[in-house]
Amino acid sequence: MNKWLWRIDAMSTLMGKTFSWLIVVLTLHVSWEVVARYLFNQPSSWAFDLQSMYYGIMFMMAGAYTLAKNGHVRGDILYGYLPPRGQAWIDLILYVAFFIPGVTAMVWAGWTFAADSIAINEHSSLMADGPPVYPFKAFIPFAGFFLLLQGFAEIVRCVMCLRNGSWPEREADVQEVDVEKLKELVHVKDEDIQSLDKYVVGKEHAK
Repeated sequence: MNKWLWRIDAMSTLMGKTFSWLIVVLTLHVSWEVVARYLFNQPSSWAFDLQSMYYGIMFMMAGAYTLAKNGHVRGDILYGYLPPRGQAWIDLILYVAFFIPGVTAMVWAGWTFAADSIAINEHSSLMADGPPVYPFKAFIPFAGFFLLLQGFAEIVRCVMCLRNGSWPEREADVQEVDVEKLKELVHVKDEDIQSLDKYVVGKEHAK
């Protein structure tokens, strides 16, 4: 079962990492727009709309990836103190009661928005000759599908945790720095850090 879960994780990860390159496109576009506006006095009328679309697509396509890495923000004041089975029960209820209906509605509504936008050849209304909007709206159901698929994988993880009493492993990926693990890797103890604090304090007093 873990292999299937990891395959779904890998698909979500691929989508997230692929569309993360839009941040490079966005950065280059913003940089060029600044140069064109202030050096050549030739700003682009599409700049604001396109930049919003780049960011929106990147944000939407990162949803499934972040869920696969268990990286979404949660209010875990009490959640973190629960045993794995307790956490799994809460997650399972929330996924079934809120996540699945909400994301399903997102896919359904997104499909309708995208179809209507394509049918009328929708363009941005912020200017007379705005860029087309339908390519951006087409990503709404696309992103929702991957998010929904990853949600079903998380539901399976909850069921496995309820059966086994522990969470199944996830594939390793880029994570936030864990200070304690970093100390173990470089063989540094709290006593070593405290012994060096006096030099830092001494330099501050010397200033």
